[in-house]
Amino acid sequence: MDNLNKIKKDIRILGIESSCDETAAAVLINGKIRSNIIAGQDVHREYGGVVPELASRAHQQNIVPVVDVALKKAGISPRDLDAVAVTAGPGLLGSLLVGLSFAKSLALALDIPLIGVHHMQAHILAHFIYDEGQPQPEFPFLALTISGGHTQIVWVEDYFKMKILGETKDDAIGEAFDKIAQLLGLPYPGGPQIDRLAKRGNPKAFKFPVSNIENLDFSFSGLKTSVLYFLQKKLKENPEFIKENLADLAASVQHTIIKTVIEKLDKAVRLTGTKRLAIGGGVSANRGLREALESFARENDLALFIPDFSYTTDNAAMIAIAGYLKYKKGEFSPLDLIPRARWSIEE
Repeated sequence: MDNLNKIKKDIRILGIESSCDETAAAVLINGKIRSNIIAGQDVHREYGGVVPELASRAHQQNIVPVVDVALKKAGISPRDLDAVAVTAGPGLLGSLLVGLSFAKSLALALDIPLIGVHHMQAHILAHFIYDEGQPQPEFPFLALTISGGHTQIVWVEDYFKMKILGETKDDAIGEAFDKIAQLLGLPYPGGPQIDRLAKRGNPKAFKFPVSNIENLDFSFSGLKTSVLYFLQKKLKENPEFIKENLADLAASVQHTIIKTVIEKLDKAVRLTGTKRLAIGGGVSANRGLREALESFARENDLALFIPDFSYTTDNAAMIAIAGYLKYKKGEFSPLDLIPRARWSIEE
C-alpha cells in the first residue's frame, strides 16, 4: 500500500456503474469525489418496472457522454487516470456487460489497472467517501442495505470483510414499495409516491401483517399479497375505496414495512452488541424510514450513519471509493473479468 502511494501523490480513479437502469460515472481523487454524473432511464416508467433489454440499450447510448462529462467536470483527461473501477455484479447481466466492456477497453487503451467492484459492498463503502462534516463509521459496525433489488443486514469487520446476517427471501424492500404502489394505481417508481402520500395519512388506519420469518431474514411478498386481497375485497364494496383512502393506505403500508425493518434491526443489534449502524441503498431516502431509524438509534444509544442522498441511490461515486480502497491494497482485476448477475457480498 505504501509503495503505491509513493509512486504518485494523487490517486485518480474513474468509477463506472451500470448494474440496473442508471448509467453513472464519477471521478475520485485521493478519496474525494470531484464529479458524480448519473443518467436515468425514463423509458421504464410506462412498463411499471425496469425492462432489462431496454436498460442495456440505454446504457450503450449513455456510457460515452456520461464518462466524458464526469472527466470534464473533474478537470482531468483520461490520461490522468490511475485506474478504472467498474461494477462487476450483482445486477442485470446485459447492463453490467455495457459498463464492464467500456471499462475494459479504457483500461487497456490507457494501460492502467481495471478494478472490478461488488455493487452491494460499494453501497456500504459509500460511507468512506471523504465528505466535509460527514462522520465515518469505525469497524466493526452493522450495515442495513435497502434498495430496489436488495435488502440485507450485514456485519462489517473491514472494508472488504463482510458477513450477511439476514436478507430478503423474496421481494426486496424497494420492490415491495413499487409493487404495492402499482396496486394503488401510483406511477413507477412507487416508493417515493407512497412516502409522499404517507405524510398526510394515518399509519394505523389499516392493519397489514408483519412477516414472522425466524432469524434475521426478511420477506415482503406476503405483505404484497395481503394488500392485493384486501383491496379486491374493499373495491367490491366500494369502487372508489382506493381513491378515498389513498393517503391512509400509503401510510399503513409504509408503517408495516418500517415495522418489519425495525424489528429485524432490533434483533441484529442485540445479537451483535454493536453501537454503530450504517444505512445504504436508495430506499434510505424514504422519509418515514429515516425518521424511524433515527428514533431507533436514539432509543438504543447507537451512532447512526447515513450518507448524503447522492451516494445512497445507485451511483458511481460509491464504485470509485471501493476502487480507490482496492487500488491502495494493490487488488486489480484481469481484463477477462466477467460480469456476475448473482454474487454474494461474502465472496
